Amino acid sequence: MPIPGALPVGAPKAAFGKMSEVSKGKDSTSGHWELAGIICEKDFDYFYNGFPPEMMEQFMLLTGCSGYLGNKAASGTEIIKELGEEHIRTGFPIVYTSADSVFQIAAHEEHFGLDRLYEICEITREKILDNYFVGRVIARPFIGDSADSFKRTTNRRDYSLDPPGETVLDHLMKNGVKTTGIGKIGDLFNEKGLSEVIHTKSNSEGCVETLKAIKENKNSFIMTNLVDFDVYFGHRLDPEGFGKALEDFDLFLPKLIAAMDDSDCLLLTADHGNDPTVTSTDHTREYVPVLLTGKGVDPGSIGVRSTFADAGKTVLEFFGIDAPVAGRSFYKK
Repeated sequence: MPIPGALPVGAPKAAFGKMSEVSKGKDSTSGHWELAGIICEKDFDYFYNGFPPEMMEQFMLLTGCSGYLGNKAASGTEIIKELGEEHIRTGFPIVYTSADSVFQIAAHEEHFGLDRLYEICEITREKILDNYFVGRVIARPFIGDSADSFKRTTNRRDYSLDPPGETVLDHLMKNGVKTTGIGKIGDLFNEKGLSEVIHTKSNSEGCVETLKAIKENKNSFIMTNLVDFDVYFGHRLDPEGFGKALEDFDLFLPKLIAAMDDSDCLLLTADHGNDPTVTSTDHTREYVPVLLTGKGVDPGSIGVRSTFADAGKTVLEFFGIDAPVAGRSFYKK
């Protein structure tokens, strides 16, 4: 179907299509797991009306916090505007969730302390959520002096579950392929199946680290998550900013392709939707685009793929590895 404002390409250089998510969920955890060949058939626990009293009692007991603020579903930027000043005054962390399976804790970097925030997030992940299937605990630090100036920082940290099985990353490592996770990848896989983890705080930093990894490694798989699209433009309902970020990546893409040699392959996709034109600030469940170019790729349409796991299976076929993960490769049609 033609896209308004986009001219058709007569001779595409990549295989192109779109993929549908099978897993129950529409967030970064289930999306990345499915991309890596694990379909999450068990639904996560959600807390649309806030976390239950017994969970919050454990939270205070085990973290040593004498109180907390929030405990509801909320926008991350709005809740720090609403409760940030009270948080500074009382020292109580701000606890909230969203439409996704997340336990989020916001705290001021200076008044509460970044290390203390990370500590209570680790305790929450390891000791408080034992009997629940919660996708992520997320540390949400912010700075500023008042509701008008509060701003989230790039020191966010995610605490995920272990994937419920061996992923494409595990199978690559078993077969001698170095695996590098850039951006949130280490957090989302709990560093399982990764030879190297590189944390980044922006799209530009993620692009720089990816270029560096390409130049420094051979016989390797590099998986990069570019965070800005989701954090700053999707959740913030900023289509203009989203478009500018896409244009910036388009300008970077030739540098990435130029760094590749004849033995390399590049796969571009997404882990979930995040439509900046809707009224909700939550993720959207929709098709994600997929592009594949490089060694042995037959350009042209690969159609609509029935699962994100087709991407992971394609990676394994590229490396000549046969492993029992979900999906169907589109590396060679």
